Amino acid sequence: MRNWGLVFIGNFTGTLTVAVFMAIIFTFGFSEAPNAIGQKIGGIGEARTLGYATHGAAGMLTLFIRGIMCNWMVSTGVVAAMLSTSVTGKVVAMWMPILMFFYMGFEHSVVNMFLFPSSLMLGGKFTLMDYLLWNEISTGLGNLVGGLTFVGATLYSMHYKDRTLAHARARHACQQGLSRSM
Repeated sequence: MRNWGLVFIGNFTGTLTVAVFMAIIFTFGFSEAPNAIGQKIGGIGEARTLGYATHGAAGMLTLFIRGIMCNWMVSTGVVAAMLSTSVTGKVVAMWMPILMFFYMGFEHSVVNMFLFPSSLMLGGKFTLMDYLLWNEISTGLGNLVGGLTFVGATLYSMHYKDRTLAHARARHACQQGLSRSM
């Protein structure tokens, strides 16, 4: 939990910093209205909070499922990149699932930590509470379930027997070493 908390704070701090920098760029230091790209980002945040809110519980369920699917793809990309032995293989293995989640419109809590504060700074007509309630909470929970269940638990279950066997061998080797030293 400590690590997750630190990662959350680090991600939020980094994404908020980039959001502020991008808002400065899109508004010339907040001296004029957002340019066309800034206006588009403002509208995206609005649509992806209030749009889900109009559907109530079904909107939250949709967010949750999009969060599951998203982190399933992201976690698969991370594991596939670790398994590859070449740089090209690592890049392709990592980016293909991540490109899929962007293309298919899935929701990722860290991406949203950038998108929604940016949208608010660029004129999106929704509140911080709308963002938290109608996106970040359901998305974050879905991301946890997707990564833990479809990738983490699967890998764990596939390698549990190997790990148990390795621990048994290590215990046996330690016992052998102790009995020899006596």
